Amino acid sequence: MSLAAAGPGPPSADDDVERVITLTLETIRQRRTTHWITRSMAQRCGLSHPPKADRIWRAFGLQPHRTAAFKLSSDPFFIEKVRDVVGLYLDPPDRALVLCVDEKPQIQALDRTRPLLPMRPGQVERRLHDYLRHGTVSLFAALDAWTGRVIGRCHRCHRAVEFRKFLDTIEAEVPSDLDVHLIVDNYATHQTALIRNWLAKRPRFHLHFTPTSASWLNLVERWFALLTEKQLRRGVHQSSGELEATIYRYLDITNEDPKPFVWTKTADQILANVARFCQRILDT
Repeated sequence: MSLAAAGPGPPSADDDVERVITLTLETIRQRRTTHWITRSMAQRCGLSHPPKADRIWRAFGLQPHRTAAFKLSSDPFFIEKVRDVVGLYLDPPDRALVLCVDEKPQIQALDRTRPLLPMRPGQVERRLHDYLRHGTVSLFAALDAWTGRVIGRCHRCHRAVEFRKFLDTIEAEVPSDLDVHLIVDNYATHQTALIRNWLAKRPRFHLHFTPTSASWLNLVERWFALLTEKQLRRGVHQSSGELEATIYRYLDITNEDPKPFVWTKTADQILANVARFCQRILDT
């Protein structure tokens, strides 16, 4: 049966298929390009129709034109920190609040040099590449892992002084009879003497650090992504004050109808996935 008649299923295991798959998986860099394309693969394999190589790739789920990045944590306490943070998500302590805390630093207030061209039938919205900068804002945010409510404050810098002020804000908004567990990353601002002294005077506050290179463990990062997608990426702001107003407005919208991000993976499942990925790297 020919490839043309094979339909959506995989093609027959003929010589052309074997050559295409072998070259795709076992060779990478070419003379003219860094990866295979259908035309160069067809020329190398002597195929009369370049789309045939594309059909073979599709049938076997190969995409030589695509690439993705990955990063593994080198934190020596990776396992302990994963179990600590995930344990707070899945089994939070009684009479306590779990807050995911982080900064989104230097958000730029960007204005376009020319007005946008609005969307029309058959044409997407268009904008110029160039823009005007009108200052930056750093956002400190604390996401309640249980309710989805967010505490946020904007500052012009993101030093330890501003982080301590944000801790004061959290302390003022959290009922005094609750313990507070703060999930933070390893940024130096969170570990200065100023912050350690502040925490020493408030024993109901507890810091839990995510592993290095593992920001995906902090749920507030997901809220930052929503803020960027819905307000910042296509936003136009003619001053840092306008940008702050946009951020505070989105905070109000979030807290009017908060929805938590539900964590489902256990620590054992996460560690097993990491182990399998590391094994794949070693095998490669």
